[in-house]
Amino acid sequence: MTDRRLMLLRNWIRAFLVPWPFAGVFGLPRYLRQWREYSSAMRSNAPRVADSFPCLSDWTSGTPFDPHYFYQGAWLARRIAAHRPRRHVDVGSSVLTLSVLSATTDVLHLDYRPLQAELPGLRCLGGDIHDLPLAAASVDSLSCLHVIEHIGLGRYGDPIDPEGARKAAVELLRVLAPGGRLYMSAPVGRERTCFNAHRVFGAATLLAMFAPLRLEGFALVDDAGRYRDPATMDSAAGLEYGCGMFEFSKSV
Repeated sequence: MTDRRLMLLRNWIRAFLVPWPFAGVFGLPRYLRQWREYSSAMRSNAPRVADSFPCLSDWTSGTPFDPHYFYQGAWLARRIAAHRPRRHVDVGSSVLTLSVLSATTDVLHLDYRPLQAELPGLRCLGGDIHDLPLAAASVDSLSCLHVIEHIGLGRYGDPIDPEGARKAAVELLRVLAPGGRLYMSAPVGRERTCFNAHRVFGAATLLAMFAPLRLEGFALVDDAGRYRDPATMDSAAGLEYGCGMFEFSKSV
């Protein structure tokens, strides 16, 4: 099969699977009706079936977004802007957030699956969160957003390790410099392991994991997708799948 045919097949399969399986079925009649309308208006320049790229689930009343990732990126950017570190180191967070952050701050991004991208202000390296290629107490500004809940569950090719999250916390503590700040987020709510996607932690559990550090601030996205900054630790109790954002500092 040629590359063009493979792309066409991929486009049509994706249309029915994203954002969830078979969602595109409901948009197919509208797509066919609009195809006819557009083709009729274009006449001899009508689009070819071979070039079709159906987007069957985008006709919505509002712009959809993932509240966890949207708000945690905004939360991190505002704190980096407030503290203006010379360099910021990130472990495994959303690359979309980091691409924007690198416009104003030099960013070193470490990931188990290293990002293959080149951008001024952004340096990307491979790194295991259990053995980061960083000296002890060497990082003044450090982030790890929506990452530790995955460690040790095999989802991204990492080894199975029930203690993976706790060991990751120990390694983040090791590299953080005295006076440095750690920005960390993870799912909070009813504690459980959803193998092999992620874990959900109690907020108190995460505080205990990073106990040597001082909590400077806490923000929260609740089950309804509402953002609270600041938030109380008690507001995370009773959630099913919220996002807790913790700003920590290390004593000098």
